[in-house]
This record gives sequence, C-alpha cells and structure tokens, in this order.
Amino acid sequence: MMKLRLLVQWCGLALLAGTVAGCGGTLGTDAPELRETTYGVVRGANDSAASGTYAWKGIPFAQAPVGSLRWQPPVEPVAWSGVRDARSFGSACLQMGRIYGPGAHNRFDDSIAQTLGTPVGSEDCLTLNIWRPASAQDRLPVIVFLHGGSAISGYTADPVYDGAALARTANAVVVTANYRLDVLGFMHLPQLHAGAAPYTGNYALLDHVQALRFVQRNAVHFGGDPGNVTLMGQSAGAINALALLTVPQAKGLFHKILPVSGGLSLAVNLPKGTIPTLKPVENYAAQAGMLLAHLIVADGLAADLAAAQALAGTWSPMQVAGYLRGKEGRVVLQTVLKNGLTGSGPIPDGVLLPTNPMAEMAAGRYAKVPVLAGYTGEEGKLFAPFLALLGGKPGMKIGDAERFRMMQSFDPDAPATLTAADILDPSYLPVTAPSTGYNARTALLGKLFIAPSRDNLLQTLRSQQDNVWAYQFNWAQQPAPWNDVYGAAHAFDLPFLFGNFGPSVFARATNSRANQPGRLALSAAMMGSVRAFVHTGDPGHAGLGKPWQTWPRQWIFDAGPGGLRMGQE
Repeated sequence: MMKLRLLVQWCGLALLAGTVAGCGGTLGTDAPELRETTYGVVRGANDSAASGTYAWKGIPFAQAPVGSLRWQPPVEPVAWSGVRDARSFGSACLQMGRIYGPGAHNRFDDSIAQTLGTPVGSEDCLTLNIWRPASAQDRLPVIVFLHGGSAISGYTADPVYDGAALARTANAVVVTANYRLDVLGFMHLPQLHAGAAPYTGNYALLDHVQALRFVQRNAVHFGGDPGNVTLMGQSAGAINALALLTVPQAKGLFHKILPVSGGLSLAVNLPKGTIPTLKPVENYAAQAGMLLAHLIVADGLAADLAAAQALAGTWSPMQVAGYLRGKEGRVVLQTVLKNGLTGSGPIPDGVLLPTNPMAEMAAGRYAKVPVLAGYTGEEGKLFAPFLALLGGKPGMKIGDAERFRMMQSFDPDAPATLTAADILDPSYLPVTAPSTGYNARTALLGKLFIAPSRDNLLQTLRSQQDNVWAYQFNWAQQPAPWNDVYGAAHAFDLPFLFGNFGPSVFARATNSRANQPGRLALSAAMMGSVRAFVHTGDPGHAGLGKPWQTWPRQWIFDAGPGGLRMGQE
C-alpha cells in the first residue's frame, strides 16, 4: 500500500508539473485499476476475477453544460488533483422518462414505470466509461459506442451497454459516452450564440466529437490504439455516428464505423410516401421558436403564442439567451412534451452538418472508412404506436407502464398464460392475417421507415467505396406471446452484440432456458464479427463458415433450437 500511495503521489505531482509521460505505464503495471488521463488520475475497478476486464466509469470528458455553458459547445474538463474515483457511472443526461430511460436512480429498476413522462437525469452528465481486457496487451482496437433512444432518452448505465463482455470477446477497449438529449442536445436558435464563428445547434454531435477527442488523447493510457477507433451506435446513436462521417471536425477521430439500424436521409433523398430519418433545419427552427413562445406564455409575459412571438422578436439575442439559460432544464423539457414539440436529431444546418448529408456522400465528400451496418428483420415491431401513421390504431392496447410491469413479472420458463390479445389491439389480430395482421402492418411500417434510409445509405456508400458490409438480424425465438409482439424488432440485436442477457427492459420477455443455446451461439458469432471488423476492417471470420460478401449482399444472423441459421442473402 505504501508503494501504491507513493506512485499515486508521484503521478499527481507529475500531472501538476505537466510531465505525465510513463506514469500511466507504471500505474497500469503495478495497479491496473489506476490510470492517468490528460486531466488527472482515475481509479477504476479490477474486475478480472469476475468478468476478465478492468473498468473505469463516470470519467468527465467535458464540463457540465449548465448555466452559461448550456447550449454551448462542450468545454474541456477542469483538471483534478489526486485520484478521482471512477467506479460508478455518471448521471444520465436530463430527459423525460421513457421505458428506455434510467428511472429515478440512473439504473435499470422498477422506478422506470413510475417516472414515465417525468424528468429524470441531470444536465451534469458528460461522462464516459471504459472497459478493457484484464491483460497487459496494448495497441488494442477501440470501440466508441453511442446509445439510442430517439435522441430524447437513453443512458450509458443501461445494463445492455455494459462493455465488459464485448471488451473481453473482441479483445478491444470499449468506450460508452453520454451526450445531451432532446432540445438540450439539438436546438436551432441562433440567438443562443454569442461567438464569432457560425452558429450550430448540434450540441450532441459536438459532444460526440469531444468524446472522440478524449479517446484520441487518452486511449493509449488504457491500452488502446488511437489510430484504430471504431465508431459504433444504434438507432439515434447510429444516426449521429453516420452524421459524423460528413462533419469536418470529426475527420481522423475514428477509422471504422458500425451503425446499427440507422440512416441519414432527408425526404428529398427518398421515394415519395416514405418516412425520412432527418428533418430539415426549418423544422428545428420552428420547434425552437415555438418552445420560446410557450415558455413566455407560461411565465405570464404574453397572453397567447402570437403575442409571445411578437415579444420575443423585440428581445436582443442576449435577452433571449439569458431567458432560456435561466429556465430550469426540467421545465424546458416538460414544456416540449406538454406542447407536442417532441422530435430531436442531427440538424442539417449547413454549418456543422451539411444541408443534405446524403448528397455530400454521393459526391464523395465524407470520411471513407470501412462500414459494417446492421439492421433487424422486423424493425417496425418496436414502433407499434406508429401504426397510427398508417391510418389504423396504435399497435398496443396497453400503456408503457403496464407493459413494463408485465414484462418484469413474466416468467419465460413457465407455461404461457399471456396471449397476443392481452397486449395488441384487436384490429391487428390474428397477427398472421394477410394485410391487416400485426405482422403485415409492422412490416409495412418498417418498409416505409427503416428500409428506404437503409438502402439509400448503403447504395450511396457502395457507389464510393468497396468495403461496405451489412447484416440482418432475424432471431425471433422469444417465449410466447413476445415472439409475436417483438420478434426480430428494432434494438433486439443489441444484447447479442454486447453479450449481455441480464436484467434489462426486455430480458425477461425474451431470454428463456429453451432459447439459451441458440441465443448464446448466435451472440458468439455476432461478437466474433465485431471482433474481426474492429481488428481488420472485415467482419468475416471462420465461425461464419463461409465468406461474407459486401453490400448489396447481406449476412443473415439467426438461430433456432437446432442451432445457428446463418448465410448470405
């Protein structure tokens, strides 16, 4: 212990003196849970006995974006002296509670059902987490993962995103990073900007850039190779990752990309009648203006929205910025939800993100890195409420709180007592009915929503580069009735990619003893492809049994009771 204290004291003095070279190596050898960063020394957890990894959690990569820093680009963290504890996750970013959010305690627990539609998390949230194999190997590939949640919810402490199994299996350093959500992360209101540079409201994308810069500066201290970084994301995280392909500030910060169920298309890029992934900047400008007006009315400063807009028009940019930054963050998000202003994502403002990112890609103006894109065979089943967009009723007849509790009390190994009729609206039953059944309607939703952006993205990328691979996840072996309700739904490939089948929103509804052999074998095959891709840039490996051809061919990942069912399509 005396030796350890002396090492820590020496590193603390070295940090203050600006001479940290070699300190991380000493700490990594004598005390693997102690590592240096450019801001100070962190103490993580030596979990080598249980998971075969070391982990560091809750490391700040930017200052808290509060007060004058709200709606500003991220600012470098303040260096600390001594040793910072890095054994607990940082807070989730402020968000309105959803079934995919953190509940009241920044973790997966029963409070998720109790906090739906109410503010959870904190604006002081710009932290990241790191896992690496419990070995002395260095120059490992780095995976930086961005969580999903429609850009309005999600948190890195979600147990599905625990990076230990992936780090060990892929023999890589795994990083998960929080980012600002909802209008706190994407807000197009130029009055918020006081600097000389052109304004962008893509604060969440700037958070990603800042996290990637942290990785570039610090990966070596955790045994990672800053020259081999794979940017991975799912859903909204995949959309954000893809956006960074066209962001000049992100160039050179990552070298491969692994987007899962993402796209980057505006309506002008897609066939008429399909649903785009991105909205134009005008939509976000209107959203910001209406939010400001609703806050003014709620404060009694104007009688109605028209009067509020007129009043806001007389305010200077400093007045607008001061007013909005003076509002409680929870009030801002409650106002968004209450007044139907929900909707978030990358803003194609022509400043940070091009006004038409897919056109830029088609012209070859983007970071041409190896691509492994994943999608699921029944993407639309997670978006059952959106069936109303097709002219019918929402797909489920029960609310999220009831559905959450139903899944948490479900015994996947007991005889079935629930049926699809307990969950789904009767207008979609039986689920197999041609045209009107739940399977047909959710398939149509996926065809209009996910597939067009997928095809537009992959075809555009393939026109510019050869190294574009894609997979489709078809596993639908959940115990009844959840195999009908979800099947191979959006996000259901995540536990397989991370190797995490423990507690989570869907775990009890999906993971049974009966499907365990095929489920684990499929997860091993998928994680093997992640390992191959991050090490070599090609997802093929011997466990697949045959070569994986590039897009427009795609690899099918599936398994049944009899074992793996994989191949090229």
